[in-house]
Amino acid sequence: MASRKESVTAAVSPVVVPSTGGTLDSPVKQIQIEGLVVLKIIKHYQEEGQGSEVVQGVLLGLVVEDRLEITNCFPFPQHTEDDADFDEVQYQMEMMRSLRHVNIDHLHVGWYQSTYYGSFVSRALLDSQFSYQHAIEESVVLIYDPIKTAQGSLSLKAYRLTPKLMEICKEKDFTPEGLKKANIGFEHMFEEVPIVIKNSHLISVLMWELEEKSTVADKHELLNLSSSNHLEKSLQLLMDRVDDMNQDIVKYNTYSRNLSKQQQQKHQYVQRRQQENAQRQSRGEPPLPEEDISKMFKPPQPPPRMDTLLIAGQINNYCGNVKEFTSQNLGKLFMAEALQGHNS
Repeated sequence: MASRKESVTAAVSPVVVPSTGGTLDSPVKQIQIEGLVVLKIIKHYQEEGQGSEVVQGVLLGLVVEDRLEITNCFPFPQHTEDDADFDEVQYQMEMMRSLRHVNIDHLHVGWYQSTYYGSFVSRALLDSQFSYQHAIEESVVLIYDPIKTAQGSLSLKAYRLTPKLMEICKEKDFTPEGLKKANIGFEHMFEEVPIVIKNSHLISVLMWELEEKSTVADKHELLNLSSSNHLEKSLQLLMDRVDDMNQDIVKYNTYSRNLSKQQQQKHQYVQRRQQENAQRQSRGEPPLPEEDISKMFKPPQPPPRMDTLLIAGQINNYCGNVKEFTSQNLGKLFMAEALQGHNS
């Protein structure tokens, strides 16, 4: 990652450490995360993440049959463009070597990233996850949403690229014809893997102590009826992505019109050519020499459709977040109304 702001667009490079066991043919159907890993991810964002800043890190663990067990993690360090000597791959190797020396699971099984109001469906995440999943088949990406977590419920989801999308990325055919042939839409790009959080007895004691230290205001945050800021920001981000989608649709419509216009011009040229050859043949003259029509009429370059699919996926994610938030808020409003009626 070149800088904190560029970390959103820079692909995360996986460091592959060969496993002592054989690779499993079965896909990952469940993810088991140690409570310590969840606390480390939350702590990483609280220390380095501010507002829309994105924090990222490496997930370590092992694969047991069809279950991926994430037992440890470590963050990517914060650095700027001035740190030209920083080697990200070397840093990861040294961290995993140090963990191996103290007998801690050091196998690379994926990466994690924080998100800002659910804004994680992007080309950078797609490229990073493809690099991971292509090198390590069982890799996952954990998406932590600190804003939704602050509302009272932990938001931590695991995603993998679908087999269809993996094939598309391998072939790098993002044209409209290629995506149509693969029959892939925004709903077939990412697959969510269920997560189970496993806490040891020590972690349970730590969580109990943290709960005892929390203030009364924090405990009653779930009952807060204020929703204007969260809902307003979510709708604003949704509108921005809809505008981006509209611009992509305009580009595709322009491409379709140009392609149709060129096809008509090519058809007219062929017809004129045939008429001229028929006239020359009636006069006993030799036909005109054949010309390469494909060189005369170069087809317009089709716009890439992968970005449009990602925008559609992000819009769908925003809509799901708004729906979930409003349903919870309506429930709180109905509960407050019932309490008011009971007290009066």
